[in-house]
Amino acid sequence: MARDLLLEVGAEEIPASFIVPALEDLKRVLTERMADARLKHGEVRTFGTPRRLAIWVRDVADAGEDITKEVLGPSAKAAFDAQGKPTKAAEKFAEGLKLSVDALGRTTTAKGEYVSARVEEKGRPADAILQDALHAAVHGINFKKSMRWGDVDTSFARPVQWLVALLGDTELAVVLGDVKSGRTTYGHRFLAPGPIPLKAPADYESALEKAHVLADLGKRRASLVEKLHAAAKGAGGQLMEDEGLVDQVTNLVELPNPVVGSFDPRHLDLPPEVLVQEMKSHQRYFSLLDAQGKLLPRFIAVSNTPVRDAQLSLRGYERVLRARLADGRFFFDEDRRTPLADRVEKLGRVVWQGQLGTYLEKVERFRALAGFLAQATGRAGEAATVERAATLSKADLVTGMVGEFPELQGVMGREYAKAGGEPDAVALAIFEHYLPRGAEDALPSQDAGALIGLADRLDSLCGIFAIGKAPSGAADPFALRRACLSIIRIVLGRGYRFSLSAAVDEALRLLAPKLANVKRKPGEAAPREQVLEFFRGRLKALWGEQHRTDVVEAVLAVGFDDLVAAKKRLEALSLLVGHSDFQPLAAAFKRVVNIVEKQGKDVAGGQTNPQRFTDEPEKNLHTAFTQARDKVGERVRADDFAGALKEITGLKPAVDTFFDKVMVMAEDKDLRENRIRFLTEIGALFNQVADFSKIQAEIAAAA
Repeated sequence: MARDLLLEVGAEEIPASFIVPALEDLKRVLTERMADARLKHGEVRTFGTPRRLAIWVRDVADAGEDITKEVLGPSAKAAFDAQGKPTKAAEKFAEGLKLSVDALGRTTTAKGEYVSARVEEKGRPADAILQDALHAAVHGINFKKSMRWGDVDTSFARPVQWLVALLGDTELAVVLGDVKSGRTTYGHRFLAPGPIPLKAPADYESALEKAHVLADLGKRRASLVEKLHAAAKGAGGQLMEDEGLVDQVTNLVELPNPVVGSFDPRHLDLPPEVLVQEMKSHQRYFSLLDAQGKLLPRFIAVSNTPVRDAQLSLRGYERVLRARLADGRFFFDEDRRTPLADRVEKLGRVVWQGQLGTYLEKVERFRALAGFLAQATGRAGEAATVERAATLSKADLVTGMVGEFPELQGVMGREYAKAGGEPDAVALAIFEHYLPRGAEDALPSQDAGALIGLADRLDSLCGIFAIGKAPSGAADPFALRRACLSIIRIVLGRGYRFSLSAAVDEALRLLAPKLANVKRKPGEAAPREQVLEFFRGRLKALWGEQHRTDVVEAVLAVGFDDLVAAKKRLEALSLLVGHSDFQPLAAAFKRVVNIVEKQGKDVAGGQTNPQRFTDEPEKNLHTAFTQARDKVGERVRADDFAGALKEITGLKPAVDTFFDKVMVMAEDKDLRENRIRFLTEIGALFNQVADFSKIQAEIAAAA
């Protein structure tokens, strides 16, 4: 009979950012162990609060499934002699499986014939499987930081207080540190601190709700959002949306209770980002907006318990914020005493990266690179704004406000530039060169900020790769993956046409003085190739989310130096592969490629000589090819890749007739090589859009 499984780890308050990853680890390890043991089960749910991590698995089978599997032994030659009698090798193999030699069979593999046996493996009882699986699960949670307590050797995010491990109504023995499992959980620390004995896993969620704990993250988050919006409406405003803060506060409380407070309206003359950051970063307060989207002098704090004296609690929240806002005003006023331009030289005392120098050196590099990009993209008219904004772009890093709130870099640069009398375009570019800060963030609205942002990120990418600190696995301390994706988004979003490889070359040229003494590993690719391959990988992943991976690969295979053109080629080809007539076209192209790859390397360079054609089909194909080549060139230059593909598709009948009627591998050497050169030119025509040989034609037909 199937039974439910419950595992809960109770602890002192776990940091909010640890909870979701910990639950993912818990679920992954437990379900993997159950799958390995062939223990069937139903729905899996996780629960998490600051004081608990839990998993509930429904309908766990009584035992793992029985299986019959084939086991290979020694080779047939080693197992039987010339007369067919079993050798000691066969006897030992059978003895190890507790079988008679007569029960052995033979199996033919790619390596030859082997002795085999079919063995039945009984599934282990669920209790025994879970005893090991639960131990692995609770010890398999990885925390960014963990701690030890008392005299135990085990570490966890925070000291463990209790454990629950139930299979149906049966207790399972699990030990973590100095705590042994049982069936007792605990409710809200203040509202229901007493022990709660559980009869079965099904009682878990409802028992905790009665004890003032919303253990389900989704339900607790939904409750928090509902209460926040109700509180905002009651305060005459609307909630400033902040999904990250909602997620964080959800994992800071077990029972959310919003409280609306206010601050002195005189602080509204501070930049709104400062006020929001002061409330969010230190206090985890939510900001409120009026109907026009302007900041109100109100906030919402979230308590873990309903308070008896709301006014007393509110005064506490307001007193803490009052001090924070006073600090913010002090920083703002003090920072404005020194013009932003006067702070630039101080960047020479701030190290960006040990081998690549200070922020001042970085600014000097990407300022020059931004100027290069302005010329390359036809935005030379922005050169003066780019020059000035790039010079000032990092100066706010040495201000008091950004020192306190690094999240405000760029924001404060914009504000201090305005206060110092810089043109609005310069101030905006200082702010926008950080955009986009994330996958959902807006792009720069003007060229100056976009170009500086591209240059800044390219300098980082090229510099870090050049000193041998490229991302590896999940480790990406310099956020190069995000920087690369931001470059792609900006270029495509702004429609910039320039050579990516030329920009990488220029970035590396500017970095050259810093790279003079960098030693490279034997056989290691040059930084240029590493950076471009990194872009290729990001493009493949990004475009693969919306397009077939083989189509993406086909487009990237013929180049992505012009990102805008590559995206247009991808979109055109994606439409074509869905048509029923694409499979024969791809097959014809692959035939061309195969011949060229096998024979082309032996053919001397040079162009096709039409005078050498002897058969009518090859003459007709050459005429059609010449006409198509000119039209395809015109289409490609006009970015009309759909039209170019249409012209290429029109060659298919002539290509088919050529292969049906003409012997490419003729005995006459000159004739043969001329035909191979001709096929090479046809392949090059196709390759102006994509490498069709990368496309799985059979999938295209199914599509």
